[in-house]
Order: sequence, then structure tokens, then C-alpha cells
Amino acid sequence: MTNYTFLGLGTNLGDREAYLNKAIEAIRKSVGKIDSYSDIYETDPWGFQSKSKFLNMVIRVRTELKPSVLLKRLLIIEGQLGRIRESSQYESRTIDIDILLFSNLVINNPDLIIPHPLIQDRKFVLVPLCDLVSEMIHPVFGKTFGTLLKECSDESRVTRYPRSYSSPYLK
Repeated sequence: MTNYTFLGLGTNLGDREAYLNKAIEAIRKSVGKIDSYSDIYETDPWGFQSKSKFLNMVIRVRTELKPSVLLKRLLIIEGQLGRIRESSQYESRTIDIDILLFSNLVINNPDLIIPHPLIQDRKFVLVPLCDLVSEMIHPVFGKTFGTLLKECSDESRVTRYPRSYSSPYLK
């Protein structure tokens, strides 16, 4: 059975554009068909201090995978792209791929919570998610993502990233 999932991608180390491209290519090969992309946004780090700003975006993927298998594949992709998880604290990273939504499922397991429990608190997720589905209803809060963005108390700056390069994925 085909499901859809929304994935949040973020990177603030190295060639950020290249890491987004590599992550998208790996997701396309091992997760499913990407059918929509948000714009890319440059944002300050959330939850920790860093001199490096993030590039963030959201993609919608059609997949045959179960959520637990999807999570395992995404962790493998992160590892292949140099993501090192040394602490439970937020830190700079080459790539971060979060499962934001998986169809309309609500999952609350020790290893996997869907919808992502911090969507409503993070403008760097809500802004690109609203590029794709501002009128979609959050399966737990019963509000549109556009409403959640308006109600979000996060005051971080989220700026559309000017793309002056050519990419097969990030157009």
C-alpha cells in the first residue's frame, strides 16, 4: 500500500546545498517517489548556538515502506552523509532528516513519534511545510498547518534561500 510522508531536511555544515541534493537523491533511491518540494529556507539554529545557519526544506514522498522501516532507512542515509550523533543535545550536522507526518497516522513509540512532536513549535519546519500543505489538518491538534504557523511562538528568522545554482532536485 502506498502512503505519503513529509520529511524535513536540514543541514548547517559543509556544502549545505550539496548535502540537501545528496539526501534527496538517496531518499529517491531507497524510500520512494518524491512528488513535491518546498522552497529552501535559511534559518538560525534552533535549540543550540552555532555560527553556521541551516538550510531547511520539506519534501513529500510516496512510499511503500512502513514507518519503522522508513526511520531505519533515513538513519542510514544520515550516516552515509556524515551525520554523527555524539550526544542527545542539538548540534550542528551535515544532514538531518525528520519524519514530520506519515499519512494520517499517529504513532507514539519510544523510537518513533509521528507526527513529529515539535512541528508546531518550529517555524523552520512550519514555513516550508506550509509551502506544500498549509490547509492540511494536523492529525493531533485538529488545526491547519497555516493556523499552527500563525500561532507559533518561535521568533526565529526564516528566510527564503536564493538559489543561484543548478540542481536536478532543488529547483
